[in-house]
Amino acid sequence: MAILLATRSQRASWRDYLELTKPKVVVLMLITSLVGMFLASRAGVPWTVLVFGNLGIGLCAGAAAAVNHVVDRRIDALMARTRRRPLAEGRVAPAAALGFALLLAVAGMALLLTFTNPLAAWLTLASLLGYAVIYTGFLKRATPQNIVIGGLAGAAPPLLGWVAVSGQLSAEPLLLVLIVFTWTPPHFWALAIHRKAEYAKAEIPMLPVTHGEAYTKLHILLYTLALLAVSLLPYAIHMSGPLYLACALLLGGRFLHWAWALYRDSKPHAAILTFKFSIKYLFLLFIALLVDHYLPLTL
Repeated sequence: MAILLATRSQRASWRDYLELTKPKVVVLMLITSLVGMFLASRAGVPWTVLVFGNLGIGLCAGAAAAVNHVVDRRIDALMARTRRRPLAEGRVAPAAALGFALLLAVAGMALLLTFTNPLAAWLTLASLLGYAVIYTGFLKRATPQNIVIGGLAGAAPPLLGWVAVSGQLSAEPLLLVLIVFTWTPPHFWALAIHRKAEYAKAEIPMLPVTHGEAYTKLHILLYTLALLAVSLLPYAIHMSGPLYLACALLLGGRFLHWAWALYRDSKPHAAILTFKFSIKYLFLLFIALLVDHYLPLTL
């Protein structure tokens, strides 16, 4: 088996290593990081911070994703959604993937320390370790609340972007973290319902597996209501204006529509459709924050 894996790993292409970084997930994270950067200042973001700061955050996120591939390779091989991943099929060896992750992490930290500030760099490292070690290595297999507790690491990018520009913590970026943190459970639990049988087969204690679909659907609905309330806080603290408020209400109402449809079983394929809309929701909500932030300057 070791010889077979080594032979297959020699055929790994650059696309396999790119897949290790979970590029689609990283792109969404970088959008929130980018918005965090621009929200931190009305005077504009230095191009070095904009380019190398986001690159550093992205490299560290990719490193965490690569570690996730290594730790979850047995699980990935059992699930239809992930069984074609490079480690699950043996195209990349675990040692090679870990070496790649280390290279990404070191390069990302070097960029952040050079072009941003130490606080942004160390917070990024903490986020990397939180996802790669605490969530992937322990929480994912330990508790059905894994995605709630571990979601804090995935919610960090807007804070990292803000701190990369400002060099300090404040209430506004922590509020952005709270939005992503509250968004994570309904986003991921909708997918977990859609893939319930696969998680059960892999013996991962996701909420639909341990507590049933009805319980999970109720909690998706409750978290979506909480998300709607949390998403209004930027307007409440005068961080944003009427444009953002209108967008938050419209997007939150639509998310709530899908959560209710999932709870009531009133639409076919509601779980995966709720999951897909949740991605659009987060993207559009942060874009609305950004446009609202700069709109007064263009009027």
